[in-house]
Amino acid sequence: MNRHRLATHLAFLALVVGGGLAVGASNTPDGWYASLAKPPFNPPNWVFGPVWTVLYVAIAVAGARTWLRDRRGAAMAVWWVQLVLNFLWSPAFFTLHSIGGAMVVVTGMAIAVAAFIALSWRHDRTSALLFVPYLAWVGFAGLLNGAILWLNGSPVAVQ
Repeated sequence: MNRHRLATHLAFLALVVGGGLAVGASNTPDGWYASLAKPPFNPPNWVFGPVWTVLYVAIAVAGARTWLRDRRGAAMAVWWVQLVLNFLWSPAFFTLHSIGGAMVVVTGMAIAVAAFIALSWRHDRTSALLFVPYLAWVGFAGLLNGAILWLNGSPVAVQ
């Protein structure tokens, strides 16, 4: 890998992994979250950090590959949309206590992730495939968010 490609990959890793860890660390589950009714398939809190870290590496690699291939293309635009939505979910849910708002965010994120896969499939199958586990996890996160919304009976802030 030449220096430019390496620098691009390192920059995307710093942005995505660093940004994701910063967002996660500043928007953590609290007493409000502990008090919510949760479905039986809700994983323990410790699962989320390792899963998201692995996914953030895949998201970064796909982003760097897409940037190097076509930084002004539709796939790159959708990549940025999914990242913004990804970084918005934790503040919406854990800090603003907006279960319904977080549901809107995770739904948009799932659409953006699926769109990235579709847009990348022909030109960069590797990047598309890197997003498949991400789509599965976002789908699970959406199911979990929806179940918490349903169990707690309010599309807006529950306090």
